[in-house]
Amino acid sequence: MDLKNLTIKKAHAHLSKGDFSVKELARAYVKNIDQKNSSINAFLEVYDDWGNQSEKAQNLFKENKASLLTGIPLALKDSILIKGKIASASSKILENYRAVYDSTVVAKLKKEGTVFLGRTNMDEFAMGSSTESSAYGVTHNPIDPERVPGGSSGGSAAAVVMEGALAALGSETNGSIRQPASLCGCVGLKPTYGRVSRHGLLAMGSSLDQIGPLTKTVEDAEIIFNSIKGEDPMDSTSLEPEEKPIPDKLIFGVPEDIISMDGIDGEVRDNFKSSVEKLSRMGYEIKNISLPHAGYALAAYYIIMPAEVSSNLARYDGVKYGFHKEGDNLIGDYLKTRTSGFGAEARRRIILGTYVLSSGYYDSFYGKANQVRSLVISDYETVFNGPSGVGAVLTPTTPSPAFKIGEKISDPLSMYMSDIFASPSSIAGLPGISLPSGLSKNGLPIGLQVVSPAFREDILFKIGKDFLGEGI
Repeated sequence: MDLKNLTIKKAHAHLSKGDFSVKELARAYVKNIDQKNSSINAFLEVYDDWGNQSEKAQNLFKENKASLLTGIPLALKDSILIKGKIASASSKILENYRAVYDSTVVAKLKKEGTVFLGRTNMDEFAMGSSTESSAYGVTHNPIDPERVPGGSSGGSAAAVVMEGALAALGSETNGSIRQPASLCGCVGLKPTYGRVSRHGLLAMGSSLDQIGPLTKTVEDAEIIFNSIKGEDPMDSTSLEPEEKPIPDKLIFGVPEDIISMDGIDGEVRDNFKSSVEKLSRMGYEIKNISLPHAGYALAAYYIIMPAEVSSNLARYDGVKYGFHKEGDNLIGDYLKTRTSGFGAEARRRIILGTYVLSSGYYDSFYGKANQVRSLVISDYETVFNGPSGVGAVLTPTTPSPAFKIGEKISDPLSMYMSDIFASPSSIAGLPGISLPSGLSKNGLPIGLQVVSPAFREDILFKIGKDFLGEGI
């Protein structure tokens, strides 16, 4: 069983022919987890019912009701609810919380007979870019265990790269799928905001959060995306747009005002230049474009996101559910529970969010940040709908390859810069994909980011398959 080169379609073909059973496939991944997870810490838990799930999936093959995703072993980020399973968001305050319902994405995949192997480590409540803020220890990059896998979906990316699952689901607020995909060397898709239901995702930033796949190939990402996308009555922000054909000619825009910023590693710049040249040789037209307000996107994000965090995390008070620590009175209960239950990064963002929403500062900070958000959205609309004819924007995914564990954890501003290329598209709600584009001289993965207009994930899949040579 060649797990390294296995894809969803290849696995489906083998399962259909009976080359191996669903349980044998799942067992092979569980064996890998048993062997590797002690040094990687990608998985917080392997579900004890993976065998029963496998048997149900096998029956679908016997009944000729199997889909491409039937029997496919998936890993699930610890913030996505699956009924009866712990979903802690890698926090102490929810360490024993068991979901009482399935998230919409899980419900859809269950209908297809997907096998959920376990839940993966993440930055606490998705707050981080390195999976170092988890209450359950650091996840290590499978390529170089001394380095971070990225975050906050670092556990999901590491699970795929260490062959602990054929694919995984992560979530992204600002680079949390694309950045770990880049640092670990896999494919990561952040869909358009609203394209995939957020029902059953533990909220961080409600106007930003989105669930997406981490996979070995673009085609696998497309298969999973097509299964989980769609309008959901349980999520009022979700919708199903009208499908449009892919333009016969695609033009790529390179935003020089972003690429020329300080702080970008030299090898990342060289790799990006080589990637653009590769696409040019393939027949794609490249144009220099301007996103004049993109440089302010990260600052705007770090006002909008903490504001939403402070509201979303207010529910964790030790009264309704989750971790509780006794105080002298009700206020004491709140203070002790939240002080002990939240980690340093979560407390930092709650405090910052409360500040920017406070009387006298709301307009100065939160209001201004949303004005910047509108300007960034307008920049993209000008690029995509203007006379330039640009159909996708190219940038590196991250400003550097994976950094060493502990290198940035005490310097929040340096850590936040890891997501600088993701910020403009994130606050604009646009889809983006990270593609493996090469290695540094130390053998560390580097990623190419492609951003398309809203609801044009089909463009991302086409470009990604062309760039990686899938199907050629």
